[in-house]
Amino acid sequence: MIQLTDVYHDYSAGIHALKGVDLRVDDGEFVFIVGPSGSGKSTLSKLLTAELHPSSGKVIVNGMNTSKLRPRDVPKLRRTLGVVFQDFRLIERMTVYENVAFAMRIAGKSPKEIKRRVSYVLDLVGILHKARRKPTELSGGEQQRVSIARALVNNPQTIIADEPTGNLDPDRSLEIMMLLERINDLGTTVIVVTHEKELVDQFDKRVVAIDGGLIISDQQGGYFQYEQT
Repeated sequence: MIQLTDVYHDYSAGIHALKGVDLRVDDGEFVFIVGPSGSGKSTLSKLLTAELHPSSGKVIVNGMNTSKLRPRDVPKLRRTLGVVFQDFRLIERMTVYENVAFAMRIAGKSPKEIKRRVSYVLDLVGILHKARRKPTELSGGEQQRVSIARALVNNPQTIIADEPTGNLDPDRSLEIMMLLERINDLGTTVIVVTHEKELVDQFDKRVVAIDGGLIISDQQGGYFQYEQT
């Protein structure tokens, strides 16, 4: 479960990014967090991964209070999370298989477990047949599938996808979102941060809208009602 209680976050330049946010995401939910540029949604995403800490309030992620985590305990939190980025962040010198396996090696998994699990997640995301290719040999949509496989490989409780379709065309964007929906159907909590109205409108999911550092809407289906910037 994820719970934010009266969360504020201020940057040193005097920017008030979040202004008393309350949000709960239960295990197994699929939630879109939407809003225009500068609304606070990226700050919220970074709070969930403990990249940032709240100026005040409480952030609980998978049973851990991020404000009370010692630096040495942050990896423990992040092992419960899989993060998908807009720019993929794959290691170009490594193959698809090696990129995904690397995440398991860092976590101290055995070679036998790595071989079994990497093959499974690559097959799940539909990219096993390109396991020996380098990222530069793949399309943008294929690279994002590898990124999702890497996020999944250590069996996280929650996937956080921060603008995962920002570099993709509409058809590939829909494919990626359908893949995340399938992953959610298997029991993983999925949180997607995006500003893509047309894409969100194609899915009947919970939509949390944020603007000016405040949650202004939280509903099943639909999208935020203000003008995008």
